[in-house]
Amino acid sequence: MASSGVAPPSISNPKLPSAAAASAASRESRRTTSSSERGLAAPPALHPQLRPRSLRARASASGDGGEEGGASAEARTKSEFETPNRNVSSGEGYVGLFVRMLGLDNDSLDREQAIITLWKYSQGGKSCIDGIMQYSGCINLVISLLKSDSCATCEAAAGLLRTVSSVNLYRDILSDSGAIEEISSLLCRSPLTSEVKEQSLCTLWNLSIDEKLRVKLVNNEFLPVLVKFLDDEDIKVKEAAGGILANLSLSPCCHSLLVENGVIQKLADILKRNVEDSKVLRKEAKTTLLELAKDVYYRISIMEEGLIRVPIIGASAYKSFRSPSHSWPSLPDGTELQRSSRPSRYGATELLLGLNVREKNSSLEEAKMNAIVGRSQQQFLARIGAIELEDVSKSTTTPSLNQQYTILPWVDGVARLVLILGLEDVSAITRAASAIADASINEHMRNAFKEAGAIKPLVQLLGHDNESLQEAAANALERLCVSHEICQTIELEGVLSPLATILKNANTSKKLLEKAVGILFQIFDLGKDMKRKNGNQVINGSSGKLYATSNSKQNGILKTVDGISLSEVAERKNIIDSSIISLLINMLRTSPPTWQVKAASILEYIAASESHATMISASDIEAGLDDVLQQASSGGTEDNIDDQFELDPVRAEEIGLAIAAAARLLTKLLNLEQFRNKIDSARFILLLRNILKSDIPLHSKNWVAACLVKLESLAHSEIKLEKPVDMEVTIYETIPRLLEQMEKSFSLDNREAAAIELNRVVSRGGVECTRAVANAGGIFSLVKLLEEGTGEALEATLAVLYNLGMDSENHSAMIAAGAVPLLKRIVRSEGPYWTRALNLLRCLPT
Repeated sequence: MASSGVAPPSISNPKLPSAAAASAASRESRRTTSSSERGLAAPPALHPQLRPRSLRARASASGDGGEEGGASAEARTKSEFETPNRNVSSGEGYVGLFVRMLGLDNDSLDREQAIITLWKYSQGGKSCIDGIMQYSGCINLVISLLKSDSCATCEAAAGLLRTVSSVNLYRDILSDSGAIEEISSLLCRSPLTSEVKEQSLCTLWNLSIDEKLRVKLVNNEFLPVLVKFLDDEDIKVKEAAGGILANLSLSPCCHSLLVENGVIQKLADILKRNVEDSKVLRKEAKTTLLELAKDVYYRISIMEEGLIRVPIIGASAYKSFRSPSHSWPSLPDGTELQRSSRPSRYGATELLLGLNVREKNSSLEEAKMNAIVGRSQQQFLARIGAIELEDVSKSTTTPSLNQQYTILPWVDGVARLVLILGLEDVSAITRAASAIADASINEHMRNAFKEAGAIKPLVQLLGHDNESLQEAAANALERLCVSHEICQTIELEGVLSPLATILKNANTSKKLLEKAVGILFQIFDLGKDMKRKNGNQVINGSSGKLYATSNSKQNGILKTVDGISLSEVAERKNIIDSSIISLLINMLRTSPPTWQVKAASILEYIAASESHATMISASDIEAGLDDVLQQASSGGTEDNIDDQFELDPVRAEEIGLAIAAAARLLTKLLNLEQFRNKIDSARFILLLRNILKSDIPLHSKNWVAACLVKLESLAHSEIKLEKPVDMEVTIYETIPRLLEQMEKSFSLDNREAAAIELNRVVSRGGVECTRAVANAGGIFSLVKLLEEGTGEALEATLAVLYNLGMDSENHSAMIAAGAVPLLKRIVRSEGPYWTRALNLLRCLPT
């Protein structure tokens, strides 16, 4: 069933104007009929002086122009235009006369009079429209008038099509007759009067109600013109354009074209205007954006324009809102603003001060001022019961209310969502928390929620007995945790304790468990901790001082050397026990790669503590690491490269991140002698070697190579290796990394440094390294550097290419890369390295 759209406002239904009045008025203004109007039931006789020119010509030709001759001519004319159906009323015959006058063989002025009269007549209601539509070919004649040079004719033709399109039965007829294409072509013409644009757009508005006709409206030529009408000076034109867009947005197939033509930006500007605009236009803009917001990517684009999708929860839900009487504007941390008078018990004083906070407190940050303004407005609306004025309270029990949303500017939207978090309705709070998670798309929005006071209630909701609400709150906190500063604020609000409770509960759902681990991963993220260390770096798994005992006092707060307060360190230690460690290890063994990354990173963090590292070593950690590392390895022998899995790029990236996290954890645990004595070092060396040969991304292989070198250095006395580990690291990690740097780096200095390092590697590694360079496609990058490089980098590049030139299989690639003309240029220049270039040139078949 076709989805129904929104119809334009209905036209008033005046009675049929007399034909004489219509004829005379159209000659005078060509736009409107006389103010005298009569009904259709008994249409008056046409006066000889007011009849259309073609009828007067016939009358004068048949007599002397007297009364008798005129009556006779009129009778003959009526007989000629009489319809075949003798049972029709005289009014229907009268309509037929004007339909005939639309013919292409009639004078343009008569056609204009006829279309204006029929347009006014069609406004009498469905019966009048039916009377017009009974004449076959009438619509085709009307559509042909859209090409007229007369604005009055175009307006009347479009107006008649508008009234006809208001009847469901006739929309397909209009579409099949080409009305959409002709109106679209008309609207692309310039200039047009506001009346023509209004009638034309309203016709398309009616037609866009039908879902199958919307596809015809969306084309690359008309849609940009339609969007431009949103900037028209006439409000009716803007409303009609907005109505069409609102109906088009009801079809998901139209969304991409609407977004590509800048609809989001235009409609967002309409909703963000402070001046009072047309309510119809604002409603249409909101409808369109809400439909587009159903797609997560378009929702992000809408939020980037400064709007937020806020759930409609019903006016009754706000009745539970309670705020202290005589309250005063304050900051989210509880700091009150300076009082100068007694506040109002209804919150009016708070509202006024909140609205003027920018003038009175210029020293406050912009985010804090916006938080006060938004909170003052939303709390005042809640106090007086003005939130969600639309009557949704009657439908609070219907499922449809749970799907309703509105669009608000971000200042009001953030404050509204935080206000809902303090209500009693569990369903409303759950939807608000989910909306906060959706809106936390960038640092600006995350900071806005923090300043508005969303962190504390979200942390408290983690301890709620409703699991759906817990999941929504955890999802919001995980999205907010992306910000380093907000992550610290969340931890200071005491989030670790409820997280530990969730993780230790055996009945916790899988989704909530994932979100809880995600928050813990963000808090224990070593990358965020490095920001606290004022530039101190952690290198490839080396143990950090996350639990250091030395401290310093800064700004009155006792901190560790890593920038973490002693209370934070103590709480982090206390929440970790054997049950949580077992849970994380089980996630390594049974969960998808995204979960494995988080579990391995948390274990890597807590392994910095000797007690926790011992606890991890005593568990089944080696099995968990083995399962993660085997994802990119076939488990065959180290020489069996053909057995490696072929991974698609997305899968390879996910697995690569998990393996890198596992490699960092393994490197950290190798510091513990108890763990080294427990694991099968030979098996892990075999796994890591195979991973170096796999298709995982190069940045993940960096961690694998570092772990492999450390593992081999600790176990070399116990394990006899057929091939040295450092050679495999060079071939599968070092050389690809250097070639990638030469190919992708924008800095010439970086590319030259990579070439110098590559020359050192190749000179030490011999034939195997040379083959690795050729197999990785390094010849083209080296030849390119011949043209740009200088000094030591040029010498190193020539040296590597000379080693490659010793193998005749590389000659064709070197010639194809354009090495010959570049070498000849170096030789002719007789620079410092021209002899090296000459020797290489002699090796090539030139």
